[in-house]
Amino acid sequence: MKKKLVVLTGAGISAESGIATFRDADGLWEGHDVMEVATPQGWRKNPELVLEFYNQRRKNAHTVKPNQGHTILADLEEHFDVHIITQNVDDLHERAGSTNVLHLHGKLFESRSTLDEKLVYKIEGWQLNKGDKCERGSQLRPNIVWFGEPVPMMENAVQETLQADIFLVVGTSLVVYPAAGLVDLVPEDVPVIVVDPKLPTVRKRPNLLLLEDKASTGMEKVKQLLLEKYL
Repeated sequence: MKKKLVVLTGAGISAESGIATFRDADGLWEGHDVMEVATPQGWRKNPELVLEFYNQRRKNAHTVKPNQGHTILADLEEHFDVHIITQNVDDLHERAGSTNVLHLHGKLFESRSTLDEKLVYKIEGWQLNKGDKCERGSQLRPNIVWFGEPVPMMENAVQETLQADIFLVVGTSLVVYPAAGLVDLVPEDVPVIVVDPKLPTVRKRPNLLLLEDKASTGMEKVKQLLLEKYL
């Protein structure tokens, strides 16, 4: 039976493919802060701005490809029962071939009804516009978990974390909660591996390995370690 490898990924793994993050020094759009484009208040104030913001993110996402970090995680499914919990809204894990991906913060290429959040639709192409409506006649919004909104997939993520045989953290600063709290839920006897060029603060614990490296080259080292030590 394959060991269960649970992986928490963040913006760092997608940044190597060319997807900018909210926390980049130059931001996604100069002059637009997170409160304007990633909160319910921002949506109520200026839905056209929010729609265009995510249209541009989608347009950019069409031009990028998964990198070695994504590919190695997909390849590890040959040897481990890999479950990815990602804070990213892009689809690069899926495009790389990963089959078990839980998106904590929603999906960039989906829209949902503003009347009934259970009504979710795939976005073909990259545009979602004012006047695009759900089957019940309400405006569609990006299917993204904005700041200040509950994280509906969190309970599933907690269950995955508690069942891990190995827990891997790749490309996240561990500052956005509740996602950052998952690492503290990993059972004490489970190995934890953290890969990031700017290592986040992680509570000292047995079997903790910190790799100060970017996702692509760091994952090469992690793959070698996992195959040597945990198969």
